[in-house]
Amino acid sequence: MKKSFKKIVDGILKSINDDNKEVQHFDSSPLPDKQKIYELIQDIFIILFPGYFGHSEMSFDTIDMRIGYRVARIYEDLRPQVLRELIHGCQRGGESCGQCARAADMLVLGFLENIPALRSSLDLDVKAAFVNDPAAVNFDEIIFSYPGLEAVSVYRVAHYFYSSGLRLIPRIMTEWAHSRTGVDIHPGACIGKGFFIDHGTGVVIGETTVIGDNVTLYQGVTLGALNFPRDKQGQVIRRIRRHPTIENSVVIYAGATILGGETVIGENSVIGGNVWLTESVPANSRVLLGNSDLRISSRKPLAKQQKAGSSGHK
Repeated sequence: MKKSFKKIVDGILKSINDDNKEVQHFDSSPLPDKQKIYELIQDIFIILFPGYFGHSEMSFDTIDMRIGYRVARIYEDLRPQVLRELIHGCQRGGESCGQCARAADMLVLGFLENIPALRSSLDLDVKAAFVNDPAAVNFDEIIFSYPGLEAVSVYRVAHYFYSSGLRLIPRIMTEWAHSRTGVDIHPGACIGKGFFIDHGTGVVIGETTVIGDNVTLYQGVTLGALNFPRDKQGQVIRRIRRHPTIENSVVIYAGATILGGETVIGENSVIGGNVWLTESVPANSRVLLGNSDLRISSRKPLAKQQKAGSSGHK
């Protein structure tokens, strides 16, 4: 058995040594801890939605103490993760100049100072869900159980870090939300106020998507790229506009696909279910599929079920 294990280990080590050295991470700066990021998201939710997550017995008599504790905890846990990413991407390598540490401090403190603005945005998202979904009984139901709101909440947190220059931490956050909700929002997308995703499953929003205020999406909507331009060496050209712009007060129904960086959906438009769009439409448009040649015909009735207790065997 020992010889078998040694043979297995030797084979794995040989494959590691023989493989492209770019696809591994040894003898280098530590990367952010994914599990710690997941835990941080849940801590952040306690501040974004106080009384809903964490201590259910939170009251106005104790909120200052509990929020103070949570802010300190987020700072202490988030700062080293941000520092890890900054050091990992630093051109100075392993030099100890203190610049990354100072940048991590500023970034985390800036995020904590921005939480009131995040809460205001999420307040409008919750209200948009209530206004647009007749099945919603109250705000509590939306905050506790709507996967669309959970995904949007995580996106708004991740977008702050993405806009601050980080890449790994925001992607870890939104992919965590994706795995939980079925909603895939790239943290680089720009999404306005009062955003509502109903049902959520299968929604995809690409990195350079721009969404205005008071937009509603239903399940299975894709806001994606039409193609991926390449340079003369055949490499994909990154960080160019390749996803659509959705202007204010647009509704996009289930299964619709809208592609391309030059595609603009004008404000107050409605995009019907399963529509495939690669061109712009003006404001106040209604885009629907034509006749589907649906055919309904009669069929033979099902055979009557055998009497209860009859095995059917002779």
